[in-house]
Amino acid sequence: MTATDGSSPNGGGPGDGPEATTGADGPAAAGAGPDGGAPAAGQDPVGGDPVGHRQGDTVAGVVRQWQAVHPGLDTGPMEIIGRINRCAALLQQAEDAPLRRAGLSRPEFDLLGALRRTGHELTPGELARETFSSGAAVTKRLKQLTERGLVERRGDTRDRRVAHLRLTDAGRELVDGILPAQLAYETAALSGLDAPEQGELAALLGELLAQLEGRLGALRG
Repeated sequence: MTATDGSSPNGGGPGDGPEATTGADGPAAAGAGPDGGAPAAGQDPVGGDPVGHRQGDTVAGVVRQWQAVHPGLDTGPMEIIGRINRCAALLQQAEDAPLRRAGLSRPEFDLLGALRRTGHELTPGELARETFSSGAAVTKRLKQLTERGLVERRGDTRDRRVAHLRLTDAGRELVDGILPAQLAYETAALSGLDAPEQGELAALLGELLAQLEGRLGALRG
């Protein structure tokens, strides 16, 4: 993605949470046939429904299995969170190809992208907040990007402990060169939804994200 792109606050991928069974690398329940092999083409891995039908995706199969084990369990949240995680994992796997060709990891590109889109210098702490990363992870990535000549740091004139980061010309050219390929992929990935559907989905996800950003601390407590 072009923003914080599915990165979790602790640097994990989209399928690293408690419901990782619904991610791209889930267990047999999410992707294998009854004999442990691959499911038939066009079939749901568990229920045999054609993939693409409303209840025929892999998460639907996982949910049906949980409902069979715990009939009274409310799996509604899993049907939403699991699908978000699954979509994020699948999108990121293919979208990362331009980054691999450029020799970048997604977290590194997120740092470069933050410096590019904000348009001004940022401190390591500000970059950590922009990219939902830990301070230690940002420090490590900045060292690598600085050594590659993509980022440069300037010491604060009043406090030597503070550093200000900005893109070099090479870093700016790299980000600007990769971004069109990323956006082209996203356009193709969403082509199965028409413009009104995309708008509705964007609005719903925006509402969910705003709520989570405001309540995440309380939920974790």
